[in-house]
Amino acid sequence: MKYYIIAGEASGDLHGSNLMKALKEKDSNAEFRFWGGDLMQKQGGTLVKHYRDLAFMGFLEVAMNLRTILNNIKICKEDIKNNKPDVLILVDYPGFNLRIAKFAKELGIKVIYYISPQLWAWKEGRVEIIKKYVDQMMVILPFEEDFYHKHGVKSHFVGHPLLDAISSLQEINIENFKSENGLNEKEIIALLPGSRKQEIEKMLEIMLSVRPHFENYQFVIAGAPSLEKEFYQKYVDDNVHFVSNKTYDLLRCSKAALVTSGTATLETALLNIPEVVCYRGSKISYAIAKRLVKNIKYISLVNLIMDREVVKELIQSELNTKNLVEELNFIIEGKKRSEMLDDFKLLREKLGGKGASENAADIILNLKK
Repeated sequence: MKYYIIAGEASGDLHGSNLMKALKEKDSNAEFRFWGGDLMQKQGGTLVKHYRDLAFMGFLEVAMNLRTILNNIKICKEDIKNNKPDVLILVDYPGFNLRIAKFAKELGIKVIYYISPQLWAWKEGRVEIIKKYVDQMMVILPFEEDFYHKHGVKSHFVGHPLLDAISSLQEINIENFKSENGLNEKEIIALLPGSRKQEIEKMLEIMLSVRPHFENYQFVIAGAPSLEKEFYQKYVDDNVHFVSNKTYDLLRCSKAALVTSGTATLETALLNIPEVVCYRGSKISYAIAKRLVKNIKYISLVNLIMDREVVKELIQSELNTKNLVEELNFIIEGKKRSEMLDDFKLLREKLGGKGASENAADIILNLKK
């Protein structure tokens, strides 16, 4: 079969690559053409456009780059029309992918959505677009299946693909990791500031403000795979280090982490590392988001899945040095750390174990029979 996959960011690249791997194991004639990143490219096929050229964050940035976004949509439509895939697989990234779903469906191509947009949080009206143009929803959060069934949309909870990625990791030796990456003997506090330059610059400034309070630890920045090493050099010194494309290894060697809101909050929890969730957007973007997001108590996937506060979320004005120092102290030692680790165990159980990529591949193949 000919598969056309669209993933518009780093997390989509990870999940898309694992899905491609599962499809290749079940379909010896699998051919891939895709929008994604380095991980998907390693699985073979043709990369049409890298996600680093697609990722625009926030309302203002989207507005400023609207011409580029519209041109990318045009390129994608023409490429799909010229290559005539059997199946179009959309991975999250709704602003772009829902436009492509309509186009592909009108061409008679089967449309599958893997990893739902967060319509339960905002823009619920987009469910009608999915109902009309998507043949099958494959969701990765337990409560999403009920959400779609309520709206009359076919959906399957396949499990969370992060469990697949994490279960395949080899054991790691912390001392070897430190030596190989030029780190000192101190315990590590990992900093995950995001994947976009604008976001990283904003988050690292506040994250690194806690350094004077934790002189017995070294801080290590997890570099985004799409950004060059030189970008991070202005933050590096004797006790602030940087590793690129080794986020899982870094987390597994860390005592705790400061994590920008996003998929990384769930990855950190599933790797069993206590964390503080951080978010600060522009005042305009945040004000707009607050008006649009409805009835959502949390911003981190960990808390959303557990439906209670498991990890502390410091948002906008609450994200300051004083609060970061206090929360980081809570999770480095003591009762709150042990409670958080117990909750992470419950989280993994709630997500149902590994196998999401294989389950998704089975559904895709059965849809074409």
